[in-house]
Amino acid sequence: LRRMFELGSHYSAQILSMNKVLGQFQDAGNTTTLSHYLMLLEHAGLLCGLQKFAIDSARQKSSSPKFQIMNPALSNALSIESFDSIQKNPALWGRAVESAIGAYLLTFRKEGYTIYYWRQGDKEVDFIITYKDKFIALKVKTGDENVKGMDSFIKQFSPHKTYIIGPAGIDWKEFLSIHIGQLF
Repeated sequence: LRRMFELGSHYSAQILSMNKVLGQFQDAGNTTTLSHYLMLLEHAGLLCGLQKFAIDSARQKSSSPKFQIMNPALSNALSIESFDSIQKNPALWGRAVESAIGAYLLTFRKEGYTIYYWRQGDKEVDFIITYKDKFIALKVKTGDENVKGMDSFIKQFSPHKTYIIGPAGIDWKEFLSIHIGQLF
Protein backbone atom coordinates (compact mmCIF):
# COMPACT_ATOMS: atom_id res chain seq x y z
CA LEU A 1 0.00 0.00 0.00
CA ARG A 2 2.83 2.37 0.94
CA ARG A 3 4.74 1.54 -2.24
CA MET A 4 1.61 2.11 -4.32
CA PHE A 5 1.27 5.59 -2.81
CA GLU A 6 4.94 6.40 -3.47
CA LEU A 7 4.73 5.20 -7.05
CA GLY A 8 1.40 6.94 -7.71
CA SER A 9 2.62 10.24 -6.30
CA HIS A 10 5.77 10.03 -8.44
CA TYR A 11 3.62 9.43 -11.53
CA SER A 12 0.93 11.99 -10.64
CA ALA A 13 -0.61 13.52 -13.79
CA GLN A 14 0.51 10.52 -15.83
CA ILE A 15 -1.38 7.60 -17.31
CA LEU A 16 0.06 4.26 -16.30
CA SER A 17 -1.39 0.79 -16.80
CA MET A 18 -1.79 -1.40 -13.75
CA ASN A 19 0.37 -4.04 -15.46
CA LYS A 20 3.24 -1.53 -15.65
CA VAL A 21 2.67 -0.63 -12.02
CA LEU A 22 2.74 -4.32 -11.12
CA GLY A 23 6.15 -4.59 -12.77
CA GLN A 24 7.49 -2.02 -10.29
CA PHE A 25 6.80 -4.24 -7.31
CA GLN A 26 9.17 -6.91 -6.01
CA ASP A 27 6.61 -9.25 -4.47
CA ALA A 28 3.96 -11.25 -6.27
CA GLY A 29 0.52 -9.78 -6.69
CA ASN A 30 -2.03 -8.93 -9.29
CA THR A 31 -3.70 -5.90 -10.80
CA THR A 32 -6.86 -6.51 -8.77
CA THR A 33 -4.85 -6.07 -5.56
CA LEU A 34 -3.27 -2.86 -6.91
CA SER A 35 -6.67 -1.51 -7.91
CA HIS A 36 -7.90 -2.23 -4.39
CA TYR A 37 -4.88 -0.39 -2.93
CA LEU A 38 -5.63 2.58 -5.18
CA MET A 39 -9.25 2.56 -3.98
CA LEU A 40 -8.08 2.52 -0.33
CA LEU A 41 -5.69 5.41 -1.01
CA GLU A 42 -8.52 7.36 -2.62
CA HIS A 43 -10.83 6.80 0.36
CA ALA A 44 -8.01 8.03 2.59
CA GLY A 45 -7.75 11.24 0.51
CA LEU A 46 -4.22 10.53 -0.72
CA LEU A 47 -4.18 9.30 -4.32
CA CYS A 48 -6.69 8.37 -6.99
CA GLY A 49 -6.75 7.04 -10.51
CA LEU A 50 -8.82 9.13 -12.89
CA GLN A 51 -10.75 7.14 -15.46
CA LYS A 52 -10.69 7.83 -19.18
CA PHE A 53 -13.65 9.82 -20.48
CA ALA A 54 -15.86 7.83 -22.80
CA ILE A 55 -19.51 7.92 -23.67
CA ASP A 56 -19.52 4.12 -23.20
CA SER A 57 -19.08 3.37 -19.46
CA ALA A 58 -17.52 -0.05 -20.20
CA ARG A 59 -14.57 1.71 -21.84
CA GLN A 60 -14.14 3.92 -18.80
CA LYS A 61 -13.79 0.94 -16.48
CA SER A 62 -11.23 -0.86 -18.65
CA SER A 63 -8.94 2.13 -19.16
CA SER A 64 -5.55 2.68 -17.56
CA PRO A 65 -5.78 5.16 -14.69
CA LYS A 66 -4.25 8.61 -14.73
CA PHE A 67 -2.65 8.89 -11.32
CA GLN A 68 -3.63 12.01 -9.43
CA ILE A 69 -2.21 12.98 -6.06
CA MET A 70 -4.94 14.51 -3.94
CA ASN A 71 -2.60 16.86 -2.08
CA PRO A 72 0.47 18.04 -4.03
CA ALA A 73 2.32 18.78 -0.78
CA LEU A 74 2.52 15.02 -0.16
CA SER A 75 4.07 14.45 -3.58
CA ASN A 76 6.54 17.27 -3.00
CA ALA A 77 7.51 15.79 0.35
CA LEU A 78 8.47 12.53 -1.38
CA SER A 79 10.41 14.24 -4.18
CA ILE A 80 14.19 14.54 -4.14
CA GLU A 81 14.01 17.53 -6.52
CA SER A 82 14.10 21.10 -5.22
CA PHE A 83 11.36 23.54 -6.20
CA ASP A 84 13.87 25.54 -8.27
CA SER A 85 15.05 22.48 -10.21
CA ILE A 86 11.43 21.44 -10.88
CA GLN A 87 10.61 24.91 -12.23
CA LYS A 88 13.65 24.80 -14.53
CA ASN A 89 12.70 21.41 -15.99
CA PRO A 90 9.74 21.89 -18.39
CA ALA A 91 8.52 18.28 -18.10
CA LEU A 92 8.64 18.24 -14.28
CA TRP A 93 7.12 21.71 -14.02
CA GLY A 94 4.29 20.77 -16.38
CA ARG A 95 3.46 17.69 -14.30
CA ALA A 96 3.65 19.69 -11.06
CA VAL A 97 1.22 22.31 -12.33
CA GLU A 98 -1.09 19.67 -13.81
CA SER A 99 -1.05 17.78 -10.51
CA ALA A 100 -1.95 20.96 -8.63
CA ILE A 101 -4.84 21.66 -11.02
CA GLY A 102 -6.02 18.04 -10.75
CA ALA A 103 -5.91 18.09 -6.96
CA TYR A 104 -7.92 21.30 -6.97
CA LEU A 105 -10.53 19.84 -9.32
CA LEU A 106 -10.92 16.77 -7.12
CA THR A 107 -12.12 18.96 -4.25
CA PHE A 108 -15.33 19.57 -6.22
CA ARG A 109 -16.34 15.91 -6.50
CA LYS A 110 -18.40 16.18 -3.33
CA GLU A 111 -20.55 18.76 -5.16
CA GLY A 112 -21.41 16.27 -7.92
CA TYR A 113 -18.66 17.02 -10.45
CA THR A 114 -16.87 14.05 -11.99
CA ILE A 115 -13.29 14.33 -13.22
CA TYR A 116 -11.86 12.29 -16.11
CA TYR A 117 -9.01 12.47 -18.60
CA TRP A 118 -9.07 11.68 -22.32
CA ARG A 119 -6.38 10.21 -24.51
CA GLN A 120 -6.36 8.69 -27.95
CA GLY A 121 -2.94 7.81 -29.35
CA ASP A 122 -0.69 10.82 -28.77
CA LYS A 123 -3.64 13.20 -28.37
CA GLU A 124 -4.64 14.07 -24.82
CA VAL A 125 -6.94 16.37 -22.89
CA ASP A 126 -5.82 16.67 -19.29
CA PHE A 127 -9.20 16.94 -17.58
CA ILE A 128 -12.80 16.39 -18.60
CA ILE A 129 -15.31 17.59 -16.01
CA THR A 130 -18.89 16.40 -16.11
CA TYR A 131 -21.78 17.92 -14.22
CA LYS A 132 -25.38 16.92 -14.75
CA ASP A 133 -25.79 16.69 -18.54
CA LYS A 134 -22.81 18.86 -19.55
CA PHE A 135 -19.08 18.34 -19.81
CA ILE A 136 -16.12 20.65 -20.34
CA ALA A 137 -12.52 20.02 -21.35
CA LEU A 138 -9.38 21.51 -19.80
CA LYS A 139 -5.85 21.46 -21.22
CA VAL A 140 -3.01 22.50 -18.90
CA LYS A 141 -0.09 24.10 -20.75
CA THR A 142 3.03 25.44 -19.08
CA GLY A 143 5.01 25.89 -22.27
CA ASP A 144 4.54 25.69 -25.99
CA GLU A 145 2.82 22.29 -26.09
CA ASN A 146 0.38 21.83 -28.94
CA VAL A 147 -3.37 21.54 -28.50
CA LYS A 148 -4.04 18.89 -31.14
CA GLY A 149 -5.57 16.71 -28.42
CA MET A 150 -8.11 19.40 -27.62
CA ASP A 151 -8.94 19.87 -31.30
CA SER A 152 -9.46 16.13 -31.74
CA PHE A 153 -11.59 15.90 -28.58
CA ILE A 154 -13.80 18.78 -29.75
CA LYS A 155 -14.40 17.10 -33.10
CA GLN A 156 -15.23 13.77 -31.49
CA PHE A 157 -17.34 14.84 -28.49
CA SER A 158 -18.47 18.51 -28.87
CA PRO A 159 -17.98 19.59 -25.23
CA HIS A 160 -20.07 22.38 -23.72
CA LYS A 161 -16.93 24.53 -23.26
CA THR A 162 -13.15 24.18 -23.47
CA TYR A 163 -10.38 25.96 -21.59
CA ILE A 164 -6.63 26.29 -21.82
CA ILE A 165 -4.96 26.75 -18.46
CA GLY A 166 -1.60 28.42 -18.87
CA PRO A 167 0.04 31.29 -20.77
CA ALA A 168 -2.42 31.10 -23.70
CA GLY A 169 -5.52 31.03 -21.49
CA ILE A 170 -6.38 31.25 -17.81
CA ASP A 171 -3.28 31.64 -15.62
CA TRP A 172 -2.93 28.49 -13.52
CA LYS A 173 -2.62 30.47 -10.28
CA GLU A 174 -5.80 32.37 -11.11
CA PHE A 175 -7.55 29.12 -12.02
CA LEU A 176 -6.99 27.83 -8.48
CA SER A 177 -9.29 30.58 -7.18
CA ILE A 178 -12.18 29.89 -9.58
CA HIS A 179 -15.14 27.79 -8.49
CA ILE A 180 -15.56 25.04 -11.05
CA GLY A 181 -19.22 25.90 -11.47
CA GLN A 182 -18.21 29.21 -13.08
CA LEU A 183 -16.67 27.26 -15.96
CA PHE A 184 -19.98 25.75 -16.99
